[in-house]
Formats: sequence, C-alpha cells, structure tokens
Amino acid sequence: MSQLNIRRATICLLTSLAITNYAQADNIDKAIQPLSISAISPNVSIPKGQYVSLCFHDIRDDVIPAVDTDPYATNTRRLSEFFDWMHAHNWHPISVQQVIDAKNGKGELPDNAVLLSFDDGLRSIYSKVFPLLKTYHYPALFALETDWLTQVNQAHSVNYHSENFASNDATVAPDTNTVIYNDLPRDQSGFITWQELQEMQSSGLIEFASHTNDLHRGILANPEGNVEPAAITREYFPKLGRYETDQEFHTRVLNDLRLSSNILKEKTGVTPRAIVWPYGAMTPEVESIAREAGFIISFGLSDSKLNTQNQSLMSVGRLLISSDPDAVAIEAQIAQSIIPPKQFERAVQVDMDYLYDPNSAEQTNANLSKLLDRIKAMRISTVYLQAFADPDGTGNAKALYFPNNELPMRADLFNRVAWQLSTRTDVRVFAWLPMLAYQLPDSAQQQRLSVKIKDAKDQLVVAHGDYQRLSPFLPESAKIIGNIYADLAKNNSGLDGVLIHDDAYLAENEDQSTNEPGARWPNTNEAITTPDLTPRQKTDALIAFGDGLISRMKPYINVSNPFSVARNLYARVVLDPAAESRFAQALEPFIEHYDFVALMAMPYLDGSNEPPAQWLAQLADAVKKSPNPDATKKVVFELQTKNWQTKEWIPATTVKSWMQLLTNKGITNLAYYPDDYINNHPAFQPIYQGFSLSEFPHYQEPK
Repeated sequence: MSQLNIRRATICLLTSLAITNYAQADNIDKAIQPLSISAISPNVSIPKGQYVSLCFHDIRDDVIPAVDTDPYATNTRRLSEFFDWMHAHNWHPISVQQVIDAKNGKGELPDNAVLLSFDDGLRSIYSKVFPLLKTYHYPALFALETDWLTQVNQAHSVNYHSENFASNDATVAPDTNTVIYNDLPRDQSGFITWQELQEMQSSGLIEFASHTNDLHRGILANPEGNVEPAAITREYFPKLGRYETDQEFHTRVLNDLRLSSNILKEKTGVTPRAIVWPYGAMTPEVESIAREAGFIISFGLSDSKLNTQNQSLMSVGRLLISSDPDAVAIEAQIAQSIIPPKQFERAVQVDMDYLYDPNSAEQTNANLSKLLDRIKAMRISTVYLQAFADPDGTGNAKALYFPNNELPMRADLFNRVAWQLSTRTDVRVFAWLPMLAYQLPDSAQQQRLSVKIKDAKDQLVVAHGDYQRLSPFLPESAKIIGNIYADLAKNNSGLDGVLIHDDAYLAENEDQSTNEPGARWPNTNEAITTPDLTPRQKTDALIAFGDGLISRMKPYINVSNPFSVARNLYARVVLDPAAESRFAQALEPFIEHYDFVALMAMPYLDGSNEPPAQWLAQLADAVKKSPNPDATKKVVFELQTKNWQTKEWIPATTVKSWMQLLTNKGITNLAYYPDDYINNHPAFQPIYQGFSLSEFPHYQEPK
C-alpha cells in the first residue's frame, strides 16, 4: 500500500474509532486473525547455500494491518506466529557469525537459512523481540543508530521520518529528550537503554550492528531543496553555492562510522563488525569507507535476489518487512526473490530541454509539475530522462544538466527532476546520455579526438555524420566521457539505470582512428594490431567502450536498487542483419549484453516505404525469431509519436493501434518518444489505454 493510501485509511480509521471505540484490545485482537500453522504447507524452500535476510522495525501489540500510522511496524502476534511458522517448517535463523564462517569456508549454512534483523534500536527489541528470541533460541542482528540513543539519554532532540528522512529540528526544545519517530514523539522509554543493550549482548544471541551515528537522515542534495540519504549523497551547501568535494564526503562518512563504532565498543565491550545502512542506501564507495572504519560485513535493502554464502560480505541484501504481513505473506515475498515475477516495461523518453525554461524558474517548476502529473496518471514503469542539453536538436551534448568537470552545466536540474519522478510517480528513472556525441569546449581537442575517416588522399579527417562523435579507440576520449558518467553517478546515486543514446554507431568507413599510434581497444590498454576492423569487431568495440563508461558509474550507485543498462538499437539492423556494417550494431550481441534493448521501432524514421503497421509486424516477428530466449523480455519497442519529416504529431489513436498490434503479437515491453506533457501530445487517453500498466486502462479514467 502506498504512503498516501495508508494516510487516507488512517483518517478513515480514526473517524471509525470516534464512533465505535474499535481500538479496544479485544477488538484489535479480532483484527489480527490468528495464523493456523498446521494449515500452511511449506511451498517455498530457500536453496542450499543461500539465505534470506529480513528487515523488521518496531514490534507492537496494537498494530492494525494496513492502516497503522507506521507502515513498517509488525504486530507482536504476527512475529510470534512467524517464529512458530519457521519452527514448524524447518526454517533456521542464522547468526552473522555463521554467514562469515560460511563465506570463509568454515562451515555450511543450514537448509532454509534466515537472518533476522531489527533496525533503529527501538524499545520493542528488548521488550518484545528479545524474549521471543530467548524462547526459540534464535539469533538476530540489531542495528543501532548511536546518535539517537545518545540524544534521548542526554536531553537532545531529533526528528526522524521514514518517508522524508530525518533532520535535526532546532524548533524542538533541547530538554524534551525525545526523538520524533514517524511523526510521533518517543522519549527514552521508546528506545533501549545502554543497560538493556549490555544484557542482550551477554545472552550470546544478539549481534549489534552500527546503523551509523548520524546518517539516518536526509541532507540537501540540490539547489532546489530535495533531501536525499546522507550516507550516499554529496551535500549541497547553499551559502557556498557548491557541493561537497570527494574528500569532504569521504571524511564525513568515515568520521561518522568511526564514532558509531567507538560508542558501541564502549557500551558493549565488543567492536561492531556489521554496518546496516539507513534506508538501505549503500554504494561501493561508502562500503569501502566502512571497511576503512573496521567493518567487515555490510547490509542494505534488496528484494531482487537471495544472498549466497559465497558472495562478498559487502552488499548483503535484506527484504524490508512492511504492512504487518503474516507468515504466508512473508513466504510469498521471499518466493518472489527466488523466482521474480514477470515484469512488463512501459517507458516514456523525456526531453529535459523541453522542461527547462532558461528565462523562468517559475515556468520550469510549472513544467515539472505537469510532467509529474502526466507520468503519475499514466501508471508506467520507467522514464528515460535526458541528462544532456541539446536545445537545437542536433543530438550532440554541448552541455549537461548536472555538475561535472568536462562540459558546461546548462542547469543543475537532473537530480531534482529524477528524484521527483522517482518519489512522486513511483517510476524507475534511467539517465539518457550519449556514448560518443559530445561537443567539447576546446575545438582543437574535439577535432583531435573525433571519429575519423580516410579522404581521397588516404589522410585521416574528421567524419561528418549525423553526430559529432569522439573516437571510442582513443584513451583520452574514454577518460573524458568516463568522467562525465562518473560525475552523473556521484550526483545521482539513486539512479535506476542508463539509456545509452542512438549516437553509438560507426559507419562502414569509420573509425579510422584505429590507425593512430595511441589507439587502444576500448576498456583495455591493448594496442590495436589490425586497424581494419570487421563489422562485428566494431560492434564489440562499442559494447566494450560502453562497459567502461558504466564501470565508472558503479562505485557511486546505490547497490540496494537494481541498476539496469539499456541501449538504443536501430531497427534497420534487425530487419536487415547485413546493415551491421553500416551501424556497428546487431540484435543478438545487444540482447546478450544489455539489460534492455531500446529498439527504435519508428517506421517513419527508418524510411520504410511499407505501411507502418506492416513494418512493425515484421519487426516484431524478426525479434521473436531470435534464438535468445530472453529476446522478448529484454527488447523494448520504442515507438515514435512524432513524424520528424513532416514535423507533425502522429495521432494518438494511431500510436495506440501500433501498441495493440505489438501486444497482440506477444510484445510486452513498450516505450515511446517524444512526449509533450505541456500540450498533451500525444493525447493522453488513447495512449493510456494502449500503454498503461493499470489493470483496467480501458475503464479507469485517471485523475
């Protein structure tokens, strides 16, 4: 259930409480239907050598499913019944030590291994959870935010909101001795005491982890005021008009982790080994900092797959428990991590150039509001969001929409728009960025690094194609473009993916830069000994170059989020595989290599003389003939909504008919471009009916 629906349900419940006094204890018990353990069959088994880690928060007697003000709270009875269920079905809670031992080859994990974890150091881990653990003799991991425990014991105050992150609140009196947790005040009685911590430590059942000292909050992430997880965000300083430097970020996180570790060691006598990242926000960069601070195992949040005993002790995923589930619901959640359900892709490619008004911040915000309203109403899965500036429509990146060290920044806007899309419309956001088409400020450098051809005199000259591309075979090009991709990730750690632009091609006579002495095979230091490459070698070279760019992003991307790479593919190479020689692109290597292939299913762009519907049917048939079983899972048919030759919008009913044609042929992944969200092009209702992931798009009128 969404946060908004939870709040609406809560308001309805409070109204009901005023009339019926429903919240009495006996009626609450009736609302929590007891679980019949014997009636449940063990349908899910965790594979040998794998384990699932579950993330709980508060445990209370008065939690009412679906309408509680704390969506992450679990009813005490539910937890007890889940423990009964695990015991009855041969599921075995394991300790952090068992995970470490299995990784180091000192033992095997038991069948159906489960690591139980409880975050935030709330009082219920002592009053509710600890007695249950002792009864069943189950081990668990308790993650403590040491600043909260220190604050409530030293008469300071802090605000924490699970949805909006936490922030120090100077308006709260410094002697109130409270933490505002999910909008409700908690004083010292709401958290464990140091004495209770020591008692649990001595039991041998509990491993205490750092939940950081003071990183369980949001910090300013852009000039527009969005706050994002403190552990992975480079803070924006409005008074200085700049962001944290890499060194400042490193020092801030390292000092926080060391302080938290020292506090826990002082209070327990044991140096903590585990770091549990607030909000599950962790990147390889901060995990490296955690190792520097002495931590050897790192936990985030991820339900995309189970953990294995042989994987790194960093980036351990956990399943977030919410909405007070019973054992069957938890089992079903685990089952989806073992065998993920089929996902349908519905993507809209969005021009930032169209959103940004250089003359009016007010108009830019108004445009953003219209975009958010449209995307939310459309109920889709993904937005491909333009991260580069190309206001004149050449396809070349002359500037960027994020801070970077290589090109001018047209506006510091990408982070805000991406964050708003992600949090307000519940879509995955991919940064749409060129692979090669960058126009450098230094024209001499641009010419030196450009893709080359040979002229009539067999001399190397700059290729003048549709795009001004830098050579993928020159290390200097790789460094510059790699820096751009890295800067994008530093400024947007929560990105869900990247869409590599359609500029990533090489014509039949390109790229003769392979003849230059400094040329290297992309993403390696290997000299090119045979400069005249075959079409497939050039295809492979561009793939390798792209891999190098993505590798520059990975240290800064939140690993709790599944990160995907999509790449545009021209339709001509699917319909005519011999066209690989003219594009250095091919369907099969793309399907094999990328998470998604954004196939440009654009009949007018392709220039075909066939009727568009017939052309699309042939394209669908060609993809379905691929020997790769993942072809229809990975290929996204991206339709055009505008005829660039006539400069006219294609009727939305026509685009809808194309969508229906493709879905009738078994194509489930669809996208379209462009989208004029300001003037309603293409018209919303027909596109919604043919495109939305809503269960009943034909009958639901979006608000």
